[in-house]
Amino acid sequence: MVVTPRLGAPAGPPAAGFQPVGGGLVALSTASTYPESTATAFEMAARLGYDGVEIMVWTDPVSQDPQALRRLRDYHGIPILAVHAPCLLLTQRVWGTDPWAKLERARAVAETLEAPTVVVHPPFRWQRDYAREFVAGIHRMAGETDVRFAVENMFPLRARGREVSAYAPDWSPIDDGYRHVTLDLSHTSVSRSDALLMADELGDRLAHIHMADGTGLAKDEHLVPGRGTQPCAELLERLAVNGFDGTVVVEINTRRAESRDQREADLAEALAFTRLNLAAPAGVVPVP
Repeated sequence: MVVTPRLGAPAGPPAAGFQPVGGGLVALSTASTYPESTATAFEMAARLGYDGVEIMVWTDPVSQDPQALRRLRDYHGIPILAVHAPCLLLTQRVWGTDPWAKLERARAVAETLEAPTVVVHPPFRWQRDYAREFVAGIHRMAGETDVRFAVENMFPLRARGREVSAYAPDWSPIDDGYRHVTLDLSHTSVSRSDALLMADELGDRLAHIHMADGTGLAKDEHLVPGRGTQPCAELLERLAVNGFDGTVVVEINTRRAESRDQREADLAEALAFTRLNLAAPAGVVPVP
């Protein structure tokens, strides 16, 4: 049963006849409020009723400062549930240029802030030494901490009927044996992957979700879930039935919002959609 909230519906508890997933939390990525600040993301997340935030470490100095983040967490009373390491092209010089040092620092920040997950992208192909050691290095680092390093699915570049991967060992984390994986539904849209099949193949390795949507274009859209063609509702319902205990993070693009009110309306709609579908029908016992 797919549940679609009306536009602008408040982000409240699941509708009658549905029960929340035990342990399945809905967080807001601070990237979802860009170009507004990290501090603004905390304010919006708390006001709209999100369970926590995922910190996108980027050029905003606050996103890089664990003490500033702690103060925001404590002031707004909203936990930090994940730290997204600075591995975008935009953030290549954030926390230096050594990719392993970035991951070590992300782990230290996550441990300091009691965030259970660090999200990381696979290396770019031109990061040859990093790429060569990535799978073994992630496995080693995962064994040194309780923090989960959840490697995110990316996508190939498409042009003139050809596909070229910008990532190594692969844009897909399915076959590389990572302990934990982040599944991003905007990225499955770009790669034209079957998100439900990917979730099934990952099984217990699926630890983290980036909830967004896309229409299959060759660009990363990060639409409000329900506005594209990805099986967002179906995946959320499947997670509910399977007793998913990770975090679902709303990571949408609101850069084109014409006002603060419009941005908040999009964030509220995304939260309502996610909560309503991340619920098992009454009487259905989640699979342990």
